[in-house]
Amino acid sequence: MSLDFLKRLLSAPGPSSNEVRPARIWREEAATFADEVYTDIRGSSTAVLKGGETRLLISGHIDEIGVIITYIDDDGFLYFAGVGGWDPQVFIGQRIRLLGHNGDVIGVIGKKAIHLMKPEERTKASTIEDMWIDIGVKNRAAALEQVRVGTTGVIDADLHEFPNGRIVSRSIDNRIGAYTVLEALRLLAADRPAATVAASAPVQEEINHAGGYTTAFQFAPQAAIIVDVTHATDFPNSDKKLRGEAKLGGGPALARGSVNSPVVVDMLVEAAAREKIPYTMKAHPDRSATDADVMHYSRMGVACAVVSIPNRYMHSPNEMIQMDDVQHAARLIAAFARMVTPETDFIPR
Repeated sequence: MSLDFLKRLLSAPGPSSNEVRPARIWREEAATFADEVYTDIRGSSTAVLKGGETRLLISGHIDEIGVIITYIDDDGFLYFAGVGGWDPQVFIGQRIRLLGHNGDVIGVIGKKAIHLMKPEERTKASTIEDMWIDIGVKNRAAALEQVRVGTTGVIDADLHEFPNGRIVSRSIDNRIGAYTVLEALRLLAADRPAATVAASAPVQEEINHAGGYTTAFQFAPQAAIIVDVTHATDFPNSDKKLRGEAKLGGGPALARGSVNSPVVVDMLVEAAAREKIPYTMKAHPDRSATDADVMHYSRMGVACAVVSIPNRYMHSPNEMIQMDDVQHAARLIAAFARMVTPETDFIPR
């Protein structure tokens, strides 16, 4: 697995609706071994290994949560909204990297200091409406030289390597999915399957699943594996009875129920047993909260399954995963793809 590629991919800012930088890195890497690499009108990327008539899609969205500037006041302070699902408490005291029109702009999240709060204010959770971004300028005109309403950004946080093969970074949700599917395709390029297989990195999953839908519609697969992250349940106070079992180092999490095809899930379980790949099983009683929710009804329907990387501290600047789980997920997906033949019937019977 290419860790240099992963570090470049995680470090590139790419909030939903502005994923150009990580998408370009992903396509450049894909072009080193795929038969065909293309992007679509929304910015989703696809890399194809050409094979037989059966078409398999393996997909991990490339966008991340971020912020967008909504107003600039006369003193040059920037007001913002979250792009994707945020706990506003995460913003307090953070630095922000804004994708300005002349280059990146670093700002800091401002809010009233605790010394200046009334007693009743100190016990209240902060909201985004209580905060602003300070980029150090003196007025609106100076701010407009660098940013504008609609400028997006991300929390400015570096990747760190931890013990036990664990890494901490922003954008793991779901840059790690985009990475995993391309690493699976790299394995398949070295040992070609019978099927035509495409790895994709759709955009905008965090806000509307648009990239997932258009990617599946364009490629028209019979089956799809969607790689995303799932909440690890190996931290203090986690509720496994509610969230199921998923731990760092325990292998990828597979899912039953909802949009998951029983045929594809059973094939993944069989592949895991044959390859001695560890995994855990989770239940999806309703929607999966991944691109599978739109991919499964593309065209005449797609047999989908969700494969997830256990992730601690999701939607924060310090998401944590274990690289063993990523490697096991890539191997499992490659093993599944090699099981697919022209005779494979994805219709549940």
